[in-house]
Amino acid sequence: MYTLTVNGKKSTCGQNKKLLHFLRDDLRLTGTKNGCGSGACGACTVLVDGRVTRACIAMLDKLEGKSVITIEGLPDREKEVFAWAFAEAGAVQCGFCIPGMVLSAKALLDQNPSPSEDDVKKALRGNICRCTGYVKIVDAVLLAAELFRSGARPSREFSGRIGENFHRVDAVAKTLGTGVYVDDIVVEGMLHASALRTPHPRAILKSVDASAALAHEDCAAVFTARDVPGSNKIGHLAFISDWDVMIQEGDATRYAGDSVALVVSRRKESLDEIKSLVRVEYEVLKPVSSPTEALAPDAPKLHEKGNILSHEHLRRGDAEKALARCSHVVTRHYSTPFTEHAFMEPECAIGMPEGDDGVLLYTAGQSIYDEQREVARMLGIAPGKVHVQGRLVGGGFGGKEDMSVQHHAALAAWLLRRPVKVLLTRQESIVIHPKRHAMEMDFTTGCDENGIILATKAVVISDTGAYASLGGPVLQRACTHAAGPYNYQNIDIEGTAVYTNNPPAGAFRGFGVCQTAFAIESNLNILAKMVGISPWEIRYRNAVSPGDILPNGQIADESTAVRECLLAVKEAFDTAKVAGVSSFFKNSGVGVGLPDTSRCIISVEDGKVHIRTSAACIGQGLATVTTQIVCEVTGIASDLVIAEPPDTRRTPNAGTTTASRQTVFTGESTRRAASMLKEALDSGKRLSDLEGEEYYAEYLGETDPMGSDKEHPKSHIAYGYAAEVAELDEDGRVKKITAAYDLGRVINPKAAEGQIEGGVVMGLGYALTEDYPLENSVPKAKYGTLGLFRATETPPVEIVIVKGKDCVDVACGAKGVGELATIPTAPAVAGAYYALDGRLRSTLPMEDTFYRKKKA
Repeated sequence: MYTLTVNGKKSTCGQNKKLLHFLRDDLRLTGTKNGCGSGACGACTVLVDGRVTRACIAMLDKLEGKSVITIEGLPDREKEVFAWAFAEAGAVQCGFCIPGMVLSAKALLDQNPSPSEDDVKKALRGNICRCTGYVKIVDAVLLAAELFRSGARPSREFSGRIGENFHRVDAVAKTLGTGVYVDDIVVEGMLHASALRTPHPRAILKSVDASAALAHEDCAAVFTARDVPGSNKIGHLAFISDWDVMIQEGDATRYAGDSVALVVSRRKESLDEIKSLVRVEYEVLKPVSSPTEALAPDAPKLHEKGNILSHEHLRRGDAEKALARCSHVVTRHYSTPFTEHAFMEPECAIGMPEGDDGVLLYTAGQSIYDEQREVARMLGIAPGKVHVQGRLVGGGFGGKEDMSVQHHAALAAWLLRRPVKVLLTRQESIVIHPKRHAMEMDFTTGCDENGIILATKAVVISDTGAYASLGGPVLQRACTHAAGPYNYQNIDIEGTAVYTNNPPAGAFRGFGVCQTAFAIESNLNILAKMVGISPWEIRYRNAVSPGDILPNGQIADESTAVRECLLAVKEAFDTAKVAGVSSFFKNSGVGVGLPDTSRCIISVEDGKVHIRTSAACIGQGLATVTTQIVCEVTGIASDLVIAEPPDTRRTPNAGTTTASRQTVFTGESTRRAASMLKEALDSGKRLSDLEGEEYYAEYLGETDPMGSDKEHPKSHIAYGYAAEVAELDEDGRVKKITAAYDLGRVINPKAAEGQIEGGVVMGLGYALTEDYPLENSVPKAKYGTLGLFRATETPPVEIVIVKGKDCVDVACGAKGVGELATIPTAPAVAGAYYALDGRLRSTLPMEDTFYRKKKA
């Protein structure tokens, strides 16, 4: 028997276990989060006798007689202060890391009530945040310290209108650990399931023998592909659907992570033991580990249709002829790696029977309707029989668009007619879900004697890994943005997405544009040197203005302000001793002629205005955005507005949270529905008179397909623009980032800044430290070795919000920022190192820098 004090109360446990499991499972103190299970992320931070402790490492036998404080155990005054400070500073995005941050902050402030910024960063160095870039978390801790010292009890009235730093609607719940993520939920009679996954990237599955596992007293079932009642093939894009629910006997595995069986246990503690009893026989084959191998004439077919997922060829003008008359031409090869999303919350889903012939799912993905469609396909039932409710999402960045656990939870619940939870370990998550595409790129760019760009020709080879995921659309975006936000029309961009036995690649913040931006922007730095002008000057001379034609043929609208962004960072570039600059753009919405619709219902219920849309908030603050749009349009007080969570029975399909589309698309459908409510109120009716009324609206973004024969096709609904300057210190460390962003009309300035800061820090990792090494297609990464930036490594980020003319006629003029924020950073940093020593670093993460030495 182990006895300790938890939040002032004595607690006992008869089994030696990790403190994290004792807190979450036995005491149901779920504010302590399970982020990595290895002591690397800090989401499970608690205080033990006042000292910061990782609950996922500490064992009960080492805590006998000690006092543990969790987020739930803070005094009311501390809860009040931290909740206010984190909301006021804009420090909360996905929120999964925040309770751990608060506990680390408390430990600091208990010892040092007047900390410096560096003191705070040091105190938080054991806590990772993937969303915010740490800037506003540090601000929040400094604000909390000030409030504790002064004894003030802050309060502020909000109108909720656009342009106000309105507190996030979920900030308090996430800060205090009361917000509910899927793994925080326990359903009576719940079973626990986990997939048995192959260690072999390519192997014939000969047999699966579950007899020993089924004999285990805790085993409820072992399912294989033969138990799937509908289609064993699913996929994020319905028309492809090439991803196996489980590999069938006789078929080949396609990556180290494919499921071969689904084990269900009555107790989660015995899951691993039962899985170890399943005997699997393979005929191991040599994996196809690169696109080069996959495209070889004698390469084995990884999919029935072959090894090419998609091919794109975007041509405008005559690039060859234009290059021939250029004064300066540069051709270089660029390589970018797979990278891991590293969202803070590992994937989790709960499935349970609903009615006689349905299933209910609690999920944390990026679209409940995508999940509904894929699960229905797998079960062979009508989509309406699959009821999906979205819970809080602890980060996504594109990595939660594909099925990971949802389908397995639904399958087990459907077959057993019992509630079933499926939770990935952090290591499973790192191995299994799709990554950022690795790309090999050849870029040729030419300009005249004055540095005016005349043409770009590029060949892009994308490693899409084992399954399609979103490899096709990612390739399209890489191609449509490859020439940059510049005013020239001679381009020849050819792209191919290739299947390999590497982990699948899919959506990741930037969606293919991070890769091609790194290439074209690096070419511009070389051209500037050839011409004899600065990297800033070559960009400014070529940047599009309103009415100019982008390389993809689209006319830049009147809101375009990339030149203004460059002007906003000019002083930072000119005054820095060593600096690089980048300017780029990113679309809002799926675009390229594909159907793209968002829908919203606004209903009046019990005197409150309910915003009902399925759009997933993955940290970007969509519920806050829609709330502010409703307040702006109707003038209704913000405390009368409720943004409901996604639910296929309550909220209409607003499409996937991807492509920086939700602020624009769901913002517009919400604006339209709110306008209907406003019209009713303007007719003389009070809100109480409208009880029970519903106002439905949708917005369809109409665009033109790639290869359109229109003179000026509309590739995307809107573009955001940015320019960044990366300054190096004398040691070659990034000293400061200055970032200017054109986002259209900014709904919530502090939230927009937080998106940019988080994107910049993610971009720094992409440029300098993050990697996802593979050996013969087998991932070797662990959470602690991914190279994620920590608070102590993050340089100052100065943000300037730039605004063009008001002409965007959707979402009150907003253009979105989530993906754009990650794109310019790596090229700017690459430019800084090129300025430092004149050597092009053409591979990410860059070698021979302060952060990463050159490999021998």
